[in-house]
Amino acid sequence: MRILCLCAWVFPLVAVADIYRWTDAEGKLHFGETPPAGAQRVEVKPQVVERDAATREREERTRQFYQARRDEQVAVAQRAAEQQARVATQCRRWHDDLARLSQGGRYYSKEANGERTYFSDAQIDTARRELTSRLASNCP
Repeated sequence: MRILCLCAWVFPLVAVADIYRWTDAEGKLHFGETPPAGAQRVEVKPQVVERDAATREREERTRQFYQARRDEQVAVAQRAAEQQARVATQCRRWHDDLARLSQGGRYYSKEANGERTYFSDAQIDTARRELTSRLASNCP
């Protein structure tokens, strides 16, 4: 805890550095933190950047552009997730239908008047092959 307090007290002092300016023997102007003899201390003030209306407008257009891109990416991801859910539901149905067909028994379809039309063994085999083909080509 003492070390943490010491660091909190020392780090702000380290961040404050004096800048010095001097001219060397060749007449070149230098700036640095460690001055030679005869260097002048320079006071550095933080630069305040004022943005004009055109810059603010450009920044706002850029922000809107990136927000539109993010919204578009979210929409694409949602559509992909919905499509993936539809495919998974369809694959589950086909898998369940194939499991029912593999159990054996009599299968039928109901006509409009309520009568049952039973499938032949050939129709059941055709349906089984079709479901297997669909599962193999459409479902991971």
